[in-house]
Amino acid sequence: MTTVLAIDQGTSGTKAVVVDGDGGVLGIAELPVRPTYLPGGGVEQNPRELLDSVLDAGREAVARAGARIDAVTLANQGETVLAWDPVTGDPLSPAIVWQDRRSEGICAELDGFRDRIADTTGLVLDPYFSAPKMAWLRRNVTGAGVVTTSDSWLVHHLTGEFVTDVSTASRSLVTRLGDVEWDAELLELFQLGEERLPRIVSCDEVVGGTSAFGGHVPVAGLVVDQQAALLAENCLRAGEAKCTFGTGAFLLANTGTSATRSTAGLAASVAWRVRGETSYCFDGQVYTAASAVRWLQDLGFVQSAADLDAVAATDAEGVLCVPALAGLAAPWWRPDAKAAFTGMTLSTGPRHLVLAVLQGIAAQVAEVGELVAADLGQPLTMLRVDGGLTRSRVLMQAVADLMQIRIDVYPSQHATPLGAVALARASLDPSLSLEDAVDAWEPSTTYEPRWSADQAADFRSRWGEAVAAAVTREGER
Repeated sequence: MTTVLAIDQGTSGTKAVVVDGDGGVLGIAELPVRPTYLPGGGVEQNPRELLDSVLDAGREAVARAGARIDAVTLANQGETVLAWDPVTGDPLSPAIVWQDRRSEGICAELDGFRDRIADTTGLVLDPYFSAPKMAWLRRNVTGAGVVTTSDSWLVHHLTGEFVTDVSTASRSLVTRLGDVEWDAELLELFQLGEERLPRIVSCDEVVGGTSAFGGHVPVAGLVVDQQAALLAENCLRAGEAKCTFGTGAFLLANTGTSATRSTAGLAASVAWRVRGETSYCFDGQVYTAASAVRWLQDLGFVQSAADLDAVAATDAEGVLCVPALAGLAAPWWRPDAKAAFTGMTLSTGPRHLVLAVLQGIAAQVAEVGELVAADLGQPLTMLRVDGGLTRSRVLMQAVADLMQIRIDVYPSQHATPLGAVALARASLDPSLSLEDAVDAWEPSTTYEPRWSADQAADFRSRWGEAVAAAVTREGER
């Protein structure tokens, strides 16, 4: 039975979980990593803090487990990038986080190639993805070393290898969606044609070994965090979908083994490649979820996310929030969008604003869900959810009300590491099918819509008008 140390290196923290062969969690350690938010849309992290958090959390989890581990696996942020020295491993720049908007100008320069990029990569030309940020680093910070996503740097420190996995590579804007290889013409468009790029590996590949956590064990099962959660929640068939409520909210739907492009403005990317077969997904993003809650904390409206349900009003009394604190993704793709509240009066208090923010997050998820349904050609009948904000009954009920579908809450707070564990198991045991590698589960809580379809439609119409007004105002500046 394989015992795996799974490390989920995220935007707001690093979680390490030791899982035994029966799916039992033997040890957990979590360390915060707080991004720095800069004027002009900049979001950065200290690379050494990221690495230290991986090493320290991993070692602490292993110590708490009191068991020998057989493998290490890593789930990563997906689109966060940095420059680093491939000889010494030293960082040469800050880590530029996926939320960073400073490469908007580079995307604007390439607007004439938008259709070409979308057709090749399945993605929308936007600063969210990694290549614009890589190009921005080269123009504004350093031309030295290599520039990659954060997973390549972390894996290099663990193993000495220079790799990235197919799901991460597919989020770059410079890989072909069909065969998931670097595309020379797109690299030239982003002025990255001369870059040394990591080898792209499958998600069931042993990429090297590490002694960082005691004993020398294989490193395997590399994957993007959101795709890992999709796998953990058993979304193995086309049309099955999940939404992770973390720093942002990310709704992914499995689209099967065909490299299908979205016609509704969603990102189409690789879910995973296992046993030589590539599975794909549609991906819709809400850039601020837990980060919007943190903003409420900073304003003093709530002490922590655990206070949301106690503080939120039972009725927002007409107050609407467009929580575009880091721009808007699908279907608007407006990195310049700003957050807005409407409908406030002298009777409006913090309780109404807290509820409006939660309903605004839910409304964005509902918009993404509608796009997914349009692309799939069938409505979603159920959504599986995970992440820290699923503890908020107010938020989850708002999602059920606005989407008008059942919401099943994943019973563990460790969906991402558990998905990576499944890939590590598949890497170490070639006889194991992906279905057998994933643990079965039952929802801890289920939410059914309480609003009528007319209530949901009315709210979404009014909220959509608020978004349109906010986007129009920003565009006129």
